[in-house]
Order: sequence, then C-alpha cells, then structure tokens
Amino acid sequence: MCGRYATTKSEADLGLLFDAAPVAEALAPSWNVAPTDPVPLIRVSERHAGRVVDTARWGLLPPWAKDLRAGSRMINARSETVAASPAFASSFQKRRCLVPADGWYEWVRAGKQRQAYYMTPRDGSVLAFAGIWTKWRGETLSCSVLTTAASGGLQAVHDRMPLILPAERWAAWLAGGGEPAELLQPLSPQALAAIAVRAVGALVGNVRHNGPELTAPALEETLF
Repeated sequence: MCGRYATTKSEADLGLLFDAAPVAEALAPSWNVAPTDPVPLIRVSERHAGRVVDTARWGLLPPWAKDLRAGSRMINARSETVAASPAFASSFQKRRCLVPADGWYEWVRAGKQRQAYYMTPRDGSVLAFAGIWTKWRGETLSCSVLTTAASGGLQAVHDRMPLILPAERWAAWLAGGGEPAELLQPLSPQALAAIAVRAVGALVGNVRHNGPELTAPALEETLF
C-alpha cells in the first residue's frame, strides 16, 4: 500500500513539469502526507481546456459516502480490481489523475521494532503516481493512489507499491478510456532500479512531524 508520502514541489514547478496550469490555492510542502490531507494532483479540466494542477483530499469519497470519514479507508485503489470496483470504476474510466511525489514511506518490522524506509528516485526527480479523482456532493475533490504488486528489490520493504507512471504514459493515462491492461502496466525493471530505498528515522511515524529531516538517511547505507 501507500499510506504516507512526501510532496514538496510548488504548484509553479509542477505546472512546468506536467505542462499544466495551476488553478488551486498553493499548498505548503509536505514531507509527511497522511490520509485525508490536501494534496496536489494533475488532471484534465474541461473548464480550463487542458491539464491543471489542482488540490484534492487524499481518500476518494464515493457518491454514497455519508460523510468525509469514508475517505480515510479509500486512500488506495488496487490496480488489479480498480476497473471493476463499484467505488472506483467510474473514476478509472473518466477521471484519472497524476499524483506527484518526491517519494513514499513503508515500515518493516524486525521483532518488536519497526524500521521506516523511504523510496525516492536516485536523481531527485518527481514521481507521478497513477491516481483517480471524483467530486463528492458536487464540490469536495478527492482522490486515491493506485497500487500494484511490488517487484524487484522493493519487495523487501512491502508487497505493494504505488503504480508509478513514466512521462511517456502520462498523456494516455489522463485521456480517459483505453485498455486497462495497457494502462496498468508496472514500471520496467530498469525504471525500478532508479529508485533508492533508504532507512530513515522514526519521526515520520508521527504525523505531527513534518520537515526535510524526515527523509534524511538514518543509516550510512541504503537498503539497496
């Protein structure tokens, strides 16, 4: 799964990277994004006739949700079932987005201890998580991050990981429609090798902590 991540680039920087127009109020950088937090995303807007950098609540709210609390259980959508799920299928077909991230966190248990790890591109580039969005009751924009089976060395940290899309797949993802089997392909082994996995400190486990120190290596060497 993906339950905590970092996204620190400004709306202006994201606009340049994704060729999108910022349309929402700027968010502060966050090194400890948690479920229900507001997050930046890139989507296609009919009103603006193109891509926009928008803001959504992390945790998709289906039409039948009685209140905002439902979103906390829907931060992720499994790529294996997203196209058929009653909660996600409509958004998958019509309302797909990219969720920019510097990297994401997972925890590995060793006995009674839990070690946090941070997965991030070795070259400092921005990741684009595959996402879906919707509007609840016509106004609250919310989103989910798609996950897929972990592969390569990432399996040492968790059996799931975000579905990451390389730049050449952004246009097809945002366009809507398409064949699920093609849209939901995981990263190539070569692209996965460009993601570093490093141990970080325990502070990230508390949402009250938020700063660049959370992504600093806690050990001299990365996991791989």
